[in-house]
Amino acid sequence: MATITDELLPKHRVRYNKLHKRLRREVGQAIADFNMIQDGDKIMVCLSGGKDSYTMLDILRSLQLSAPIRFELVAVNLDQKQPGFPEHVLPEYLEKEGVPYYILEKDTYSIVKEKTPEGKTTCSLCSRLRRGTLYGFAEEIGANKIALGHHRDDIVETLFLNLFHGGKLKAMPPKLRSDDGKHVLIRPLAYCREKDIEKYAAYKEFPIIPCNLCGSQEGLQRQVVKEMLQQWDRQFPGRIESIFASLQNVAPSQLADTRLFDFINLEQGRVGREAGQPHRLDVLSL
Repeated sequence: MATITDELLPKHRVRYNKLHKRLRREVGQAIADFNMIQDGDKIMVCLSGGKDSYTMLDILRSLQLSAPIRFELVAVNLDQKQPGFPEHVLPEYLEKEGVPYYILEKDTYSIVKEKTPEGKTTCSLCSRLRRGTLYGFAEEIGANKIALGHHRDDIVETLFLNLFHGGKLKAMPPKLRSDDGKHVLIRPLAYCREKDIEKYAAYKEFPIIPCNLCGSQEGLQRQVVKEMLQQWDRQFPGRIESIFASLQNVAPSQLADTRLFDFINLEQGRVGREAGQPHRLDVLSL
C-alpha cells in the first residue's frame, strides 16, 4: 500500500518528513515533561473531526509503535446531532485506519440552541455538555486518561481570554485532574504550533468536518484574541514562543496572589510555603 510520502513530490516529501518528526518530537517531549502516559494506560482520544484531533490521534499512533511502554488508544467521537453532520466520515476513516472507536450520539445541539439566548455564544454550554458526556463514557470503557487536541496556540489564547475577560492569570494545563478527581485529562499537542498542525493535516488529507455550532458564530472573543496573536506573530516572530515559555517560568513572589506567596510573613523571612498551598489569614488581627 502506498504511503503519504510515496505520493508526494521529492521536495514535499522532505518537508513532510521534517514536519512529522517535529510534531513527534514535540508531542513526545510534552508527554515526558508532564508524565502524561504510563505503561498500561487506556487513553480515550476525543476525535471531533477537526485538524487538531486528527493530528493528535495520528501522532499518538506513530509514537505508540516505538514507545518503550505499552498503552491503548481508543478514538471516541460525540455526534451532537448538528444539522448536516456527515455521520459516515469518521467511521469510514477510522475503519480504514484500523483504529478502535466509538461514536456517541447525544443531541446536545438542540439543548444548546434552546438554552442559549439570541446573540450569546454557545461555547460554554456546549463544552460543559460535551465534557460531561465524554467523562461518563470514559468510565464505561475503562479509560483512565482522556486526550484532548488543544495545541500551544489554544493555550496562549486561553491565557489572554482569562486576562482580558476573567481577571485571572490562568490558561490550559497540559495535564489536569478533573474536579471530581475521577479523570485525568492530557493535551499531547501542548507544545505544537497550530500552523504546523494545519500543514500536517493538509499533507495527510484528513477528512475535516467543520463545526456548525460554535465555529460558525461571529464575534467570538477567542477569534478576536487569535487574530491579535497572529498579528503579533507576523510582526514579532518568537513572541508567541516567549509567552508560552512564561507559563513554565512563573515567579510567585513577583505577582500579587497571597495564596501563592506569603507576603504577610515576609518581614520574618517565613516565605518558604510551596506554591499553591493557601495560608489562613485572620484579618481581624491586623
